[in-house]
Amino acid sequence: MDLTYSAEDEAFRAEVREWLADHLVGEWAELRGTGGNGRDHESYEGRLAWNRYLASHGWTCLGWPEEHGGRGLPLFQQVIFHEEYARADAPTRVNHLGEELLGPTLIAHGTPAQQERFLPKIVAAEELWCQGYSEPGAGSDLAGVRTRARLDGDRWVVDGQKVWTSNAHLSDWCFVVCRTEPGSSRHHGLSYLLVPMDQPGVEVRPIQQLTGTSEFNEVFFDGAETAADLVVGAPGDGWKVAMATLGFERGVSTIGQQVGFARELETVEEAARASGVIDDPSISLRLSQAHVGLEVLRLHALRTLSAYDSGSSGPEASVSKLLWARWHRDLGELAMDVLGLSGLTTGDDYALDRLQSLYLFSRADTIYGGSDEIQRNIIAERVLGLPREARA
Repeated sequence: MDLTYSAEDEAFRAEVREWLADHLVGEWAELRGTGGNGRDHESYEGRLAWNRYLASHGWTCLGWPEEHGGRGLPLFQQVIFHEEYARADAPTRVNHLGEELLGPTLIAHGTPAQQERFLPKIVAAEELWCQGYSEPGAGSDLAGVRTRARLDGDRWVVDGQKVWTSNAHLSDWCFVVCRTEPGSSRHHGLSYLLVPMDQPGVEVRPIQQLTGTSEFNEVFFDGAETAADLVVGAPGDGWKVAMATLGFERGVSTIGQQVGFARELETVEEAARASGVIDDPSISLRLSQAHVGLEVLRLHALRTLSAYDSGSSGPEASVSKLLWARWHRDLGELAMDVLGLSGLTTGDDYALDRLQSLYLFSRADTIYGGSDEIQRNIIAERVLGLPREARA
């Protein structure tokens, strides 16, 4: 498999790099490095304005078909954009869930009316989305959801609770997996609804994290309503649509994530040099192992994306989450060992530096997006063909 970039790809890289250098200046330059895991509260309004500025210049939804407002770029050029965007230390975009998850899901499974209603506002970053999947008692087990919806005339009425809902407090809409067939169980009888957040039947409660921030939320639906035609796919086909969304979740933006990881690794190395511990053989070895692991992540991601682009998917996709989550968690632990005793103190009002935030937030990496235990079960049962784990 050829994972090298063509001359045309490199010309596109130069275009992206030049555009970012020319435009990420002035007031936009002040946003460099803001946002990211555990730091979504940073310069939120400014990052939203920047996201809309990107949209106005045609730099959103690059892989979407042109008829849906995208640019129809090939896979490697989408990867290049994310690489250069991360290398430029550009601010974390606020429209990830709409652009990378819901939009492709609607293109694949939505009705023409749904596409016409929602896709243009996602392209323009005018409406923001959150993901209503996890629930208490059904965190990584999507088939165990208990949030229910019933059709009442021309409206769906939704009751239940979701948890760990990223940026629900900032979102206009939520795509919600809920049970619409009474008495159904597991992956049967689920539907995929599009629910407006700004209504009396929706309550959002932020969850304070170890980092002191609150980008995760509990969301309570108590008689919340949405139109009858805002079900994606047929009622009862929610499992299939939800699995399609999860397939899009580990798309080309994972490459940008890894470039961000590289910047974090550089920060850890700089701290090791400043403190002198870089001469410690154990620290030097772990830094070297981190570099090797990061290159493995990059090549594995390219191989996985190439498989998806060719219309197939294999074990590569199933192990991606395990690889990067454990690598990033280990980097956080290395960062604390590099900081030593200074890593145990904080600034005023529990102010954390970058490496402290990295350590604390990376503790969640092996849990959110499907815990390591769930990922291993998936690999064992669906990839290796081992007997299913005993279930109650």
